[in-house]
Amino acid sequence: MNRRRSDLHTLAAAYALDALEPAEREAFTPHLAACDACRRETAEFRAAAARMAAAVAEAPPTAMRQRTMTAVDAVRQLPPRVAAGAPAPALRSLRRRAVPLALVAGLAAAVAFAGLTARQHQERDDIAHRARQAEQRLDAVSAVLATPDARTVHGRAANGALGTVIASDQLDKAVFAATGLPAPAAGQTYQLWLAHDGTMRPAGFIHGDGAVLMDGSPSGATAVGLTLEPAEGSAQPTTTPLLLMPLTT
Repeated sequence: MNRRRSDLHTLAAAYALDALEPAEREAFTPHLAACDACRRETAEFRAAAARMAAAVAEAPPTAMRQRTMTAVDAVRQLPPRVAAGAPAPALRSLRRRAVPLALVAGLAAAVAFAGLTARQHQERDDIAHRARQAEQRLDAVSAVLATPDARTVHGRAANGALGTVIASDQLDKAVFAATGLPAPAAGQTYQLWLAHDGTMRPAGFIHGDGAVLMDGSPSGATAVGLTLEPAEGSAQPTTTPLLLMPLTT
């Protein structure tokens, strides 16, 4: 009889996961109403299941999954602690349901924690990567500005923004700086161009006030252009240039 009561208590996890057969649910439901320990156990399993759902996007490491699944068959589920003599109905088929669901729920919590940790590490790595990229861009811009042969050209765009190009033959690089550049409309971006032999070649993007290192070589370029293009950019200008600045020699 004591074993049967213990077996009945082990159904808390299966009940929380909606994994009981109809006869077992019928037997366990009135027991749950009278058993404080099973009510607490059920609530804990439901919380673990919610954490499992939140962790689905983060697959556990293969080695961890294999170790856990191997251990599942060797671990016996224990019932919740209840006061001695607590009443519980008997059910013959309950012993076959003594599956280690507590271990599965514990795995769910571990996977959720591992997923959160992985995301935190990934976010930290992403921030560090972006910081390194920003530092590299700043160094490249500063190098052009500091070269002895840097030459500067100014121009005003049709939308009122002030554009400045600083080019260095020594580094074969150019920087475009903007002041007062309005935000582009949704789905559009500002694209830079270098004119070579009458052909406008893509030279990167600028999204607002500031300075960017232009793509491509300014050597031999006759002008720098600025247009509004679709957000993904264009191979050739699709709008009238807002700014077209001749490069002096």
